Parts: sequence; C-alpha cells; structure tokens
Amino acid sequence: MNMQDKIKQVLMDYDPNEIRIGVLGSHSALEIASGAKQEGFETVVVCQSGREKTYARYYRNIFDKFIFLDQFQDITQPQTIDELQELNTVFVPNRSFSVYTGYEAIETKFTVPLMGNRYLLKTEERTAPKNQLWLLKQAGIQLPQAFQSPNDIDRPVIIKVAEKNRTIERAFFYASSPQEYQQEAEKRIKAGIITPEALKEAVIEEYVLGAKFNANYFYSPLNDDIDLLGFDRRIQTDLDGILDLPAREQLELNIASQNIEIGHQGATMRESQLEKIFEAAERWVNICYKEFPPGMIGLFALQGAVTKDLQFRVFDVSPRVPGCPCVEPTSPYMKYKYGVEVGPGKRVAMEIKRAIRKHRLSEVVT
Repeated sequence: MNMQDKIKQVLMDYDPNEIRIGVLGSHSALEIASGAKQEGFETVVVCQSGREKTYARYYRNIFDKFIFLDQFQDITQPQTIDELQELNTVFVPNRSFSVYTGYEAIETKFTVPLMGNRYLLKTEERTAPKNQLWLLKQAGIQLPQAFQSPNDIDRPVIIKVAEKNRTIERAFFYASSPQEYQQEAEKRIKAGIITPEALKEAVIEEYVLGAKFNANYFYSPLNDDIDLLGFDRRIQTDLDGILDLPAREQLELNIASQNIEIGHQGATMRESQLEKIFEAAERWVNICYKEFPPGMIGLFALQGAVTKDLQFRVFDVSPRVPGCPCVEPTSPYMKYKYGVEVGPGKRVAMEIKRAIRKHRLSEVVT
C-alpha cells in the first residue's frame, strides 16, 4: 500500500466532527494554531523538551493538546504517529518539520494526513533532483542567472552556502569578481562561519538589483483558486545592524557579515504590478501539478525582487507555510477578497473546514 492509500485509510478512521489541526512547535506554530482557533478547531502541538515554553506556557491559550518529545525527529516514531492519529490530527508542515524529520521519513513513515503535498517539500533543497530552481525554469518564471564556477563571475553575485555550525541555515556573501569571491570566502572560513567542504556545494547566483518581496500565497484545490495573502520583507542579523551604520563605519568594521533571518516586516506592492505576482503563482501551481501530482496544496511563497524595469524575478520558493505571521495585520489583499483580514493560519483552517463540510478532506491532504 502506497503512502496516499495509507493516508486515505487513516482519514476513513477519523471522526470528521473531531478533526484537530497539528503543528511542530517551531517556525510558525503560533500562526497556525491561532488561525485554527479562529475557525473553531482544537489544536495539537508537538514540542521538543527544552524548547516548549513558548507553546506550553506563554501561549498556552491557543493549544489544546501537547505531545512532548526528547527530540523532534521522534515525531516519526510509531507511538507518536499513533497519538496524532488518535487525536484526528491534520498536520501542517513547516520548515522545521521538514528539516528535523527528514524528507524520506516524511514520505515513507509519517502516516499522518498533511495539509499540503508532502512530496513537494524536498524541492526546497537546491541539491535535490527537480528542485525549486528546476521547477521555476520549467514554469517559465524569471530567475537570476546561475554561475557554475566562481571563475565565471562577471557581475555582482550572491553566494549561498551552508553554515558551519547550523547546517540547516545558509550563510550568504557577495562578490563581483573571482578574486573578490576568494577573498570573501576565505574571510568566512577563517571566521568559522562556513567550511571549505560546504563552499564546494555553494550556489552562486546573480544578485538581483531590485526591491525585495516575499509573496505569500494559498492555492485551493477545492475551487482551483489562488489567494495572495500578502507580502513581507526579511529582518536579518547581523546585516541589519551593519546597514544601520554610516557607510564609512561599515567599511571600517571589515567583518564577515551574516544574513541570519530573525524576523519579518509587512509590505505592500503597487497595485499595477499585482497581476504579474499572480501570474508567477499560476505558473508555479501549474508546474507542480504536472511534476509532483497532486500538485501544490495550501500555503507557499515566492521570494524575489522587482527590478527597475518592473520584472518580478524569483530566487527562492517555500513550498509550505512561510514564517510570516505579519501578513495578517499588515496586508490588505485578503480583506479585499474576503471582507476580513485573513492570515496564513486562518486560511489553512478555512480550507480544512470547507473540505470537511464538502466531504473532500482527502483532496487537501497527502
């Protein structure tokens, strides 16, 4: 029996009147739980011991059931899966879930219905076959130019390489020539930020000069429709701290800066440009349906920049819930459509509620 048949069997044993929405206690759990509560669902959070206070103490009010594990990887243990199933859990995958659980375990062991397409999660890794960059190219979405070798660098580029101590995170640095690449790489190796081995696997991309936007969406298989939840921009350390200084002081620091994502800010875009933002999402949804059936389900984000010639060029994709709770209070786009502000968590819960009511829950989970 393949995974999809197993999930359908699990759903047959669920009580549709007792569905709970579950999430891993990290990344965007508060947003998902808050949205679930807005729509009347009970919630389940899977916490790692030592990292549970945010959920079990400070925001205890939005969680109904708790599962505590020694480590997040234990979520694929049979007893944990049994507990989630007994709670009639529909689980919402976030980035932490992908990283700590592992794609193979998600696809072969985690027999809990996922809101979304579990087979798309691995495309976030640029080393995977048919990864996000391959899909973007196949979809005809504009991308930055990629460079196979640092010797080919002939314009400003951004280098994306795994950090030494936090391999799940990427370090970033910039260069405009092969010589500058070597200088900046060596500076970060000496500082202990990256390793020579990780550098060999680094992605070198043209640095897109433009206004940065993360476009956050929701695709509904129930009505074949795309919602634009809104835009956000990243707050990064220690880059933001450096950029707060005057240019002379920035140069005098002479340190290897890092782009560690620590927060998000809401943003809006000029109305005349929204059509191309929707068109990019439509292309992404279509290619996912073709290459990874049943295709895109639920939340996703296209991270890119709008250039001076008003082209939206995409350089990163989140094929799951983005970590941007700021879009509900700062974005007007869902209010235009639904008459009220709707964030990522509420939109997920709305879809699950509609699917239950129409007896189509199997169409929004894998």
